[in-house]
Amino acid sequence: MTGVPFLIVFIVAIVAMILMISKFKIHPFLSILLVSLVLGVIGGIPFAAVTDAEGNVTDGIATVIGNGFSSTFTSIGIVIIFGAMIGTFLEATGAALKLADLVIKVVGPKHPELAIELMGWVVSIPVFCDSGFVVLNPIRKALVKRTGASSVAMTMCLSAGLYASHVFIPPTPGPIAAANTLGIGNHMLLVMGFGALVSIPALAGAYFFAKHIGKKVKSKDELEAEETVQTYEELVKSYGKLPSGLMSLAPILVPILLMALSNVSSILGWTGALSTACIFLGTPIIALAVGVLLGIILSVQSKLTEQLYDLTNDTLKTVGPILFVTAAGGVLGKVIAATSLVNFITDNANVLEPIGIFFPFLLAAILKTAQGSSTVAITTTAGIMAPLMGALGMASPVMSALCVMAIGAGAMTVSHANDSYFWVVTNFGEMTPEQGYKTQTMVTLVEGLCSIAFIFVLSLFFH
Repeated sequence: MTGVPFLIVFIVAIVAMILMISKFKIHPFLSILLVSLVLGVIGGIPFAAVTDAEGNVTDGIATVIGNGFSSTFTSIGIVIIFGAMIGTFLEATGAALKLADLVIKVVGPKHPELAIELMGWVVSIPVFCDSGFVVLNPIRKALVKRTGASSVAMTMCLSAGLYASHVFIPPTPGPIAAANTLGIGNHMLLVMGFGALVSIPALAGAYFFAKHIGKKVKSKDELEAEETVQTYEELVKSYGKLPSGLMSLAPILVPILLMALSNVSSILGWTGALSTACIFLGTPIIALAVGVLLGIILSVQSKLTEQLYDLTNDTLKTVGPILFVTAAGGVLGKVIAATSLVNFITDNANVLEPIGIFFPFLLAAILKTAQGSSTVAITTTAGIMAPLMGALGMASPVMSALCVMAIGAGAMTVSHANDSYFWVVTNFGEMTPEQGYKTQTMVTLVEGLCSIAFIFVLSLFFH
């Protein structure tokens, strides 16, 4: 099945998946895999591999599902494990509480949501939002205990802060790829400037939404906290002496700096041994491995050497379900990519052309919602837009940069079950999938709409 009928089937399948998870309480792992299988079969993916007359091989449905599952582990599996281990070490040693104290001293105790949102925004400029959320989550949890803020509001602010810079500001791969595809690779500072500017309405909208939804939705850790009330002072006392600020910060800051250095190396065109070292150390797996080593050193200094095995084991038990659900989301994305849906959307993109700057936004939003990956939505939309820029009056560097912003805004609209980031946020934020739709999906919608409205206003003044 192809074309409009399959597009309708896809919409029905997504609705069915949401109902299975939220209403019928079928585990997300099973729900996503079942929908992926049915969607793939209806979408024309063969039951077994098929070779055409020219020798091209079309993978069977089982291979596509296997590739989708394994590719997720390849891309972010170890990153999630290492990030969670860093978080465990920070929590076990009291370092997360120390970091929370440092943040409160900088921004004051009255605005913890704004503090964590800005932290996320800065961190995700060089770091993927998935990795950034896992790394910063211990600080979020500590700030919740330190200030009494809503855990859900803090989760949303962290998620939104990370997401804004992820889609708008180089050197994250999406905006860089889009800028180069649209011919403004030499105007990267312009793209970065607009990215920072467009982030403002996205962050503002997300902040107020987070404050609102935090009053209505309660996560698992908030409900448990209501049952076992422990003051922040009692919590700090239970750790004894907290680690120093420098050692508390090192397991998080060093990986971030290493990943940032890798991107700087690529942008500045460094070569030779220095470039190789930067790229190697800046690979997320290696950078976070360094963070894990620093976390181990921190644990040893805190006299937790004998607990390292149990801490690691408990972390793996916690991360396992998150990885499997995240991988299932990767399966859905891979299955959709193997059908004709993305090509159908691409081939019929001309339907959206007359709406100007809203065209790249809607196209990216459709692709994002359909297949889950923001980076794929950005790069695919940029490829479609490239030959149309002149006809749409967007050939100037400024309008091309605004087009990159519009694509980024669309690529965050919306995050749901086929997006690995959705599962990272909901699971680490200790929310159910149903709560995830009310929070993570809606906050990304708010961010996207606030951003494109501001981009439209900018397009009226810049040409």
